Amino acid sequence: MLLAAGIACALAQPVAAQSAPAAQASNAPAMKTWFIRLIPPRPTFDKDMTETEQKLMEQHFLYWKDLFEKGICLLGGPVLDPKGVYGVLVIEAASEDEARAIAAADPSVKAGVNRIEVAQMRVAFPPRTH
Repeated sequence: MLLAAGIACALAQPVAAQSAPAAQASNAPAMKTWFIRLIPPRPTFDKDMTETEQKLMEQHFLYWKDLFEKGICLLGGPVLDPKGVYGVLVIEAASEDEARAIAAADPSVKAGVNRIEVAQMRVAFPPRTH
């Protein structure tokens, strides 16, 4: 019941940044939040990457670090699922096409090592600094 209430709250409440008057007053398109799942080629990828794959993943890290520093990537990192590690990223983009283009420009995706899934997300509890 509490989970259902939390989900309903998340669906009803847009992130403050997405509904800020300043963002609406400008001519820039409204930014939306997107969830990206980075899917590796095999469940054991984090344990048995080839040298080439390791280099691509270093480029992948630098790519997303740069987008994080620019404020496009809000958070991201590996999910250490025992069934197989995968990556999660949350970004801001005006459209699904833009979000997909950002994710597809990841060097590991461009090289065909990782695949992506992209879905719009409403952030109920945005990251904060302490």
